[in-house]
Amino acid sequence: MPKNSTSKLAIWSALKHSTGRFAREETGTMTMFAVMMLMMMLLVGGIGVDLMRNEMERTRVQGTLDRAVLAAADLDQTLEPKAVVEDYMAKSGLAEYAVSVDPDTGLNYKTVVAHTNGSTPTQFMRLMGVPTLPVPVRSAAEERISNVEISMVLDISGSMGWNNKMDNLQDAAKTFVDTVIREETDDLISMSLIPYTAQVNAGFPIFDELSINDLHAFSYCVDFEIEDFDVAGLDLDEDYEHMQHFEEGWNWSNPIGNPGCPQQNYEEIMPFSQDANNLKARIDQYRARANTSIHLGMKWGVAMLDPSFKPITQALSLENRIDAAFASRPAAYDDVETLKTIVLMTDGQNVNTTRIQPAYYASASQRVHWSRYPLYWYLNNYVWNNWDNWRYTKYTSAQADTMLGNICDAAKAKGIVVWSVGFEVTNFSAGIMEDCASSPSHFFRVEGVEISEAFEAIAKQINQLRLTQ
Repeated sequence: MPKNSTSKLAIWSALKHSTGRFAREETGTMTMFAVMMLMMMLLVGGIGVDLMRNEMERTRVQGTLDRAVLAAADLDQTLEPKAVVEDYMAKSGLAEYAVSVDPDTGLNYKTVVAHTNGSTPTQFMRLMGVPTLPVPVRSAAEERISNVEISMVLDISGSMGWNNKMDNLQDAAKTFVDTVIREETDDLISMSLIPYTAQVNAGFPIFDELSINDLHAFSYCVDFEIEDFDVAGLDLDEDYEHMQHFEEGWNWSNPIGNPGCPQQNYEEIMPFSQDANNLKARIDQYRARANTSIHLGMKWGVAMLDPSFKPITQALSLENRIDAAFASRPAAYDDVETLKTIVLMTDGQNVNTTRIQPAYYASASQRVHWSRYPLYWYLNNYVWNNWDNWRYTKYTSAQADTMLGNICDAAKAKGIVVWSVGFEVTNFSAGIMEDCASSPSHFFRVEGVEISEAFEAIAKQINQLRLTQ
């Protein structure tokens, strides 16, 4: 056999032997499997990274677009909605996103809908033929001023004469009026002013529409009973008591100078108005006097939003005492187009309520007598003992707090939104007022000029700028 043939056979035999041994060799098998698994994990992780980056971008665009449409939908916004949205996007570094803006404006509303369909590039998914991921974003906002019925229940008791509190309240209340009542709200928003001290002066036009045990013509306050605070409305068939016209004071005056029932015209309820100038002029007339009966102010504020008050409103309209546009108010509680809300403000807390024993307030001459002489001055000078025969406590401060809680609960049960403002109040009074509010976020505890900020914040929220999608 030739030598070269022998060499070829040897090489072939060695190669065959090596190949067979390689085929039988198992060392490194797990290493290959681990490399394959690592590649798959990196790919899956990369997909997760791409998806996370896409979601972060979508969230950023969504947040910016939400803020943009809120600003564009503001009824006070003078710029075109598309310009507002594009400006927000550009200033947030999102100018590359093409945005479609669809506005809709009516008499009492403005709606802005915007959407964009951008995309984000992928780093890993492009290896599987997916170079980009979509960023679909849609947002809509609306400011709608539908029918709104507002009761402003304001404390004008004697302590409001301290520390510029009355001036601060007047500034705050007038700011509230200007914020809520605007040209575009004509015939949509009605506001009733209910100032209160130790009582609430309903005013003769309202007083005359009720069934009252009429005692005198000095003033026009209603003495509600404890159970009257369990219900929101008035019972036009109930015989309410006429509040006695007298002053508790110790100092001589003739006639009495500070009666429990206010009697000045500016202290009367001002019902269902949309005349901002008249409302502000009335607020400017308020003067601090007498004690504090928060529950009585709240009772009237709630009653004037209850549908049971409608016959009185209709009568006032016929007498041209309120705007004819509001003759059918208050609306039914289930009227979805109407928001009913109360702003209740105090700087103090309820006190005991004193009345003259009926036996000493029975005749016309006795009523004239108490319109001339303060109760405690007279008792101190002419009656030296047995004062309880002459006077009684109609309800204590604790009972008044309970009645306040009951009427607040009755209002909230009917869907009335209750805002409360504690103006330089004690912790105790702050708790009472917070409990009355629709929620803790509807309660404001303020000092000094902060009251204007609180009233403005409430007014803006009443105007209901809301994100709808």
